Amino acid sequence: MPRSNAARAASGAVPKLSIGQVLQRLGGEFPELAPSKLRFLEEQGLLHPARTPSGYRKFSDADVDRIRTILELQRDHYLPLKVIGEHLDALDRGERPATPGAPVAAAPAPAAPAPSMLPSGVDLTRDELLRRSGASRELLEQACSAGLLPRAHRYEEDDLALLAALVELEPRGIGPRHLRAFRTAAQHELGLIEQAVSPFARRGDAAAKQRADAQARQLAEQLERVRRALVRQGLRDRR
Repeated sequence: MPRSNAARAASGAVPKLSIGQVLQRLGGEFPELAPSKLRFLEEQGLLHPARTPSGYRKFSDADVDRIRTILELQRDHYLPLKVIGEHLDALDRGERPATPGAPVAAAPAPAAPAPSMLPSGVDLTRDELLRRSGASRELLEQACSAGLLPRAHRYEEDDLALLAALVELEPRGIGPRHLRAFRTAAQHELGLIEQAVSPFARRGDAAAKQRADAQARQLAEQLERVRRALVRQGLRDRR
């Protein structure tokens, strides 16, 4: 629920930051953060920025901390917005809920493990994948048909991250069928990586294989930075 003006005043949360200033504060940690993302989080009821008489959004330091919490839960635990909203609501009520998806400390006596969005060693059944991502069976089928996810009996961490992202894109009118080109682009990147590391891979010894794997990961990160920069360039050109 939105915080009242009295609650903001009591906590010293004075709304004073523009969207641009929020992006300056958080952009280094979350490069993909954009004004459209902040507006989307507001539309979903997770953010409640103040408004000036002319309608401009103003954010407090507490709002910035809230945005950081949301983005960390999405990035680190692949939580759907519904779960994040429930966590934030509990915080707003003054409760101290455990962070969803965080590892649970071992109890002194044997006990049933607490539910977790992303336990260590992710190995999910189809039903677990749907429950933890918040996706419908229809959306999963669409993702499989578009080649974004395999039709499998077990799923891993990357599958959960991808499906959770599709859940967030769906209300914006972006579905799996719109993202088939992403699969093609990923296969092209894999081809570039395999070509670059093939001299090491051909040697066959364990040390060469380790070096090839390390270089492949580095190349994947570099290609991801290129892709992210191109998208940000396009967003900048739209202004």
